[in-house]
Formats: sequence, structure tokens, C-alpha cells
Amino acid sequence: MQAVPPGSPLPVVSPAAYPRRRVDVDYTPGIRAERLIASGRVVLAAFSLLAVWLDPPTPAKYVEITNLLLAGYATYAVGLAVLAWLARAPRPRLAVATHVADLVLFCAFVYLTEGPASLVFSFFIFSVVGATLRWQWRGAVWTAAVALLAFNGIGLYAVKVIHHPAFALDRLISRSVYLVVLAGLLAVLGAYERRRRHEMSQLASWPRTLPQDAGLALRQLLKSAAGVFGAPRALLVWGDADEPWLHQAAWADGDDFEERRDPRETLHPLVAEALHGVNFFCLDAARAVAAVLQAAPGGPHAWRGAPIHPALVSRFAMKAVLSLCVRGESVDGRLFVLDKRRFIADDLVLGEVVGSHLSESLDHLLLTRRLRQAAATEERVRLSRDLHDGVLQSLTGAALKLETAQRLLDEQPAAARQRLAEIQHLIADEQRNLRFFIRDGTLDPLSLAAGDVTLETRLRLMAQRLEDVWGLRVGIELEELNGTADHLAYDICHLVQEALANAARHAGASAVRVTLAARDGGVDIVVIDDGRGFPFQGDFDHETLNARQLGPVMLKERVDSLGGTLAIHSSPSGARLAIRLPCPRPRA
Repeated sequence: MQAVPPGSPLPVVSPAAYPRRRVDVDYTPGIRAERLIASGRVVLAAFSLLAVWLDPPTPAKYVEITNLLLAGYATYAVGLAVLAWLARAPRPRLAVATHVADLVLFCAFVYLTEGPASLVFSFFIFSVVGATLRWQWRGAVWTAAVALLAFNGIGLYAVKVIHHPAFALDRLISRSVYLVVLAGLLAVLGAYERRRRHEMSQLASWPRTLPQDAGLALRQLLKSAAGVFGAPRALLVWGDADEPWLHQAAWADGDDFEERRDPRETLHPLVAEALHGVNFFCLDAARAVAAVLQAAPGGPHAWRGAPIHPALVSRFAMKAVLSLCVRGESVDGRLFVLDKRRFIADDLVLGEVVGSHLSESLDHLLLTRRLRQAAATEERVRLSRDLHDGVLQSLTGAALKLETAQRLLDEQPAAARQRLAEIQHLIADEQRNLRFFIRDGTLDPLSLAAGDVTLETRLRLMAQRLEDVWGLRVGIELEELNGTADHLAYDICHLVQEALANAARHAGASAVRVTLAARDGGVDIVVIDDGRGFPFQGDFDHETLNARQLGPVMLKERVDSLGGTLAIHSSPSGARLAIRLPCPRPRA
């Protein structure tokens, strides 16, 4: 292969340059069966023609017409074989027509040769095998019935009508019995193949996605599990490691569904100790000593005893039952497939696949529920932080102003009225905040829609409001932001608001300076106040604050939720808070 020099454009290769591969788009079971039957028909016709030509049958007067019919049948077989190998899809009507034509011609061949003793009897066997491939056990039974009727009818005609001198009753009986036995074996094989196809199709249709509602999801899973085995009922019993309950979900034909739960001790042990961790089935679970077939590495083996807890057997009227282990990362339990007419050892092997599918689906269902619960918890935490940073702090400021107004009411009524007006303005602002919060799910500290206000404007409006509430002088300095932190504006405003409120309420600060700068793919926020500092003195980084459980709790939680860090320097003359928030670079 010739190398391409660096910097050179890659050559364009035409699709014609690639070798074409033959793809069997029609390689379905129906097509395979038709091709096999057509090929067998050609071989059978060719060798029958050869046999009749080498050793002409009796009576001799039918030799010529027999040869002509066989030659025509051979030509017909070749034509059908060509059609079968060129076909792109099964043709049910053509299959029925050719099958009927084969039976009619085979009856004619038997009559024209040696009757029931004819070697052409193998044509009937070919018909039964072909019908089994096409229509499974039904095809084998009906074709064998028609063949027996025709075969014995020809024999009866040879004895009673034409009085054939070479008629052999023993051959008629032996070949009839042979045909019955062969049809029975092929019918069993056809039924087995049909069952395996049904099971594979049910497994292939196992639900990939489940409803968010747990009840609907369990109903769908149990219906699918019962459908694989062709059973009218299914029961799932499981426990969650974090709960003291044993849950039960039962599905029955007609889409009946029920759920309940009991303390684990009520149904302990769920199955006999000897059957713990293995799949098994029994035909009468209600017996005190039931015959059980259990799966084992060396093959199924028998066990006798009470396989299932009597209370569970009585509650769900268990009789014939297949019990499968259901074990996942989050769930441990059993599936009980109930009331199937007949269980066989193959169901234990199939049960391994069904149990694995069910375990994965239940794990997915439970983990999804836990994620939703975690998301709801996180939303409640965010809500509490937003309310704390917004409305609750403003109400605290309003309460302090009311105390001041009450003291001034008698001595300085004008000043008291001014304080009351400020409180009225503050409450009106918070009313607008709450309306915005209920509508949009975020509590904007500015009482304005977030989309049309820059970060600098938000901060300065927030600083002005806090000055009115707390009597705090706030200085804002922005360095080289250039729009980098705009998408964090909501969180930055709440962080700064919490830091300023803490400085005013707890540290008794009168002045605070806030500096924001965008550096090295992140945002640095520094808040310096002139208060009395924190109860602790010195320098503390983020890890130390968390390890010793120091610092403002709400502020630390908000920083942690944003993946940032907080460092505090505290002294009797004031405090310095340094917050670092990661900020991904904007996409080009």
C-alpha cells in the first residue's frame, strides 16, 4: 500500500474499487426449507427414473407411461429447484400447490409400479419430511394421514378389484406402520422446533425500555417472563438490601396484576435450604413431600421435600411451578412461573437466560428509581439554599428593621416611618422574587428575569439592596471577566449574597469589598470584610474546613455543589473568603 505524504489530501476511492460481497438477504427458515425440499425432489426424481430404467417394474404394460411420468417429474423438480434458489421470499401458496401435486403424483407412481410393494414408497416418506419442514408437526400428521389413506386404498384396490397376484399383505402392514412411526417422530421434532422458535422470539421481544411507573414496569416484565414459557401466571418475590420488606408482584392471564409486601421473617426461608441459589421445578408444590427436579452443573437431578414456603404456596395456590433465581446488583429474589401444563428439563436451561434478563431489568428499574429520588433530594437541597439565601435573609433584615422602628416610634417618629417604608419596599421585592421562583424554579436575587441582565448589573443591584437591608457598604470590583462567568451568574450572585449576609449578621461588618476575576479557566471570588472574623483564627483551605467542619455551612454546600473550593483567613479585624469556581471555556 502506497503511503500518503504528510499534508497531502487523502485520495478519493470509488465504491467500485471495493470487491462486492454476496449477501443472503433472504436466508430465512422458510427459504432454507424450500431449497432443501427442492434439492431433495431433484435427487429423488433422478434416482427413481434411473431405478425404473434399470429394473422395469411390473406390470410391464405401465413401463412406458411410468418412464414418461418420471421424466416429466424430474423436469418439473428441476424447474421448482431453480425457482426455489432464485426466490427472495417464501411463497406459501406455491408450497401448498407443489405439496398436493407431489402427493397426487406419488400415488400414481405407486399404482403404476408394484402397488404397496413398490420401491417408490420412499416418495411418501419424502412428502412427510417436507411437510414437517414447512408446517412442523401439523404438516407431518396431516401428510402422513393422507399418505396412509392413499397407500392403503391402493392396496385395497389391488386385492378386491384387480386381484393382483403379487400383492404382499406383510409389506403393506410393515410400510404403513413404518409411515406412522416416522410421522410420529417427525411430529415430535416439529413441535419441539416450533416451541424453540416461540421461546427465542419471546426472548428477542424482551422489553428494552420500561415505564417509569414501577407497577407498570413489573406488570410488563412478568407478562414477558410468563410468555417465554407459555405459562398463565407468574410471581416475582424479591427484597431490596436497604429495606426490611419482601415484595411480591403477581401477574395472571387477562392482565390481572397485584402487589403486596411482608416483613422478611414472614416468608423466611423462601425456598428449602437445599434449593437455595438453584433453579428448580415441581409438578405439585402443595405436597408436603414433593418431587423436585433441580438444575446442577452435572445435569438436573431429583430432590424430594417441601420446596417453597407453605404460606406462599397457599397464598398463590401453587401447584405446577418453575422457580428461577433473580440476582442482580440491587435485587435478590425469585421468579415463580405457575400453572404451565408441563415442565421439562429444558426449562431449567431456558430459565437461566430469563432469570438473567429479569435481574438486569429489575436492576435498571431500581437504579432509575434511586436516581430520581437522588435528583428530588438534590432539588430540595437547592430549594432550601435558594430560600435561605434570598427570602429568609431578607425577612431577617426586615425583622431587625422592625425592632429599630419600634425603638424609634416614640422618640423619632419620622425615622420610624422611614424604616417602615424600607420594610414595605423590601417585602414587595421579596413578593416579586417568590412569584419568579414559583414560575421559573430559580430565586433570582435581583427580582428580574435572568436572561437580560449582565453579571455586573446583578451584583451591583444586589449590593444596593443589601446596603438597604443591613446598612452595609459594599464595593464591587470586576477584573477581566469578558463574559466568561455569565453562565454562572445565578450561582455567583447567591454565593456573594450569602457571604455578605454572613458578614453583616454574624461578624458585625460595616464594609465589605468583593472582587471577581476570570483566570485559568475558572472564576475567583474574594470577599473581604472589616468585622470581627469567625470563631476560629488563621488560614484554612477547603479540605481543612470540611475535615474540621468549620466555616459557613450553606456557603460550603453551594461551593461543593459547583465543584469549587473555599479558603478562609480569619482574624479579629475581619475575614477574607477566597472562592474558586471551575468554568469551562466557551465553545467556538
